[in-house]
Amino acid sequence: QVQLVESGGGLVQAGGSLRLSCAASGSIFSINSMGWYRQGPGKQREVVAQITDGGTTNYADSVKGRFTISRDNDKNTVYLQMNSLKPEDTAVYLCKAVTVAGRYWGQGTQVTVSS
Repeated sequence: QVQLVESGGGLVQAGGSLRLSCAASGSIFSINSMGWYRQGPGKQREVVAQITDGGTTNYADSVKGRFTISRDNDKNTVYLQMNSLKPEDTAVYLCKAVTVAGRYWGQGTQVTVSS
């Protein structure tokens, strides 16, 4: 079992920045990759960024050049630095961990970008 707790969401004006954190606990040795997803109002959940245990990253086209995913293995935490935020980035952001035993999700953190 892996437990994930997100933090760092909030209300920000367009053009602003936020940094999300996802702290993992439990069977963290089994985590292969972690990622950030988001679900906006009336929209399907979509992948935002992913990072493997080797540090390989990939991003949705809509956030490339603006968002950066990183991980601190000592703190068992994954971050999502979000810059140049746009109103269309408004969503609940969720952290996901993929392990040999399955996939785990956090509860999510709300990000609201005002125009």
